[in-house]
Amino acid sequence: MNNLYLQLFMTFMKIGAFTFGGGWAMIPIIEREVVDKHKWISREEFLDQLTITQSLPGILAVNIAVLVGNKLRGVRGSLAAALGTILPSFIMILLIAIFFTRIYNNPVVESIFKGIRPAVVALIVVPVITTAKSAHINLRTIIIPIAVTLAISLLGFSPVYCIILGALGGYIYYVISQSRTIEKGGPQ
Repeated sequence: MNNLYLQLFMTFMKIGAFTFGGGWAMIPIIEREVVDKHKWISREEFLDQLTITQSLPGILAVNIAVLVGNKLRGVRGSLAAALGTILPSFIMILLIAIFFTRIYNNPVVESIFKGIRPAVVALIVVPVITTAKSAHINLRTIIIPIAVTLAISLLGFSPVYCIILGALGGYIYYVISQSRTIEKGGPQ
């Protein structure tokens, strides 16, 4: 497929059409398509884009699609990728709205969704593991995501404050590491 706009649209349409469970469940599929298959961005760029998209309002998958499309073809690339991501969900929601009363209490439909739920949980766990690897989380640094998880889930801290504290902590770490480098006679 030579037309990159069409390739962006089709790739993100496939992601949007065949992913259940929302943004986090889409991450491993997006990563496989964008990083591994098409090589449009590096794994590090993907991790950075994932970080950015989590701090932006809106749908995670659409935000990533917009960033990838923008990198490859500017605003038009963003539109092609975003439209590809949104269109399948729009069509599915429209069809569900039209036929909802017929399938609402259907035991077959309920059973299908009960079967999908555990798979969605697995699809959410996979990006947590790959993101932890890409972010170089190890036994020394595992305390940070655990503390943030506990602060949000048990103590009710706002994720916004956790992100701000994380950025502040990263900056303090940078300043301290730079001052140690200078003390040891390293680059100034």
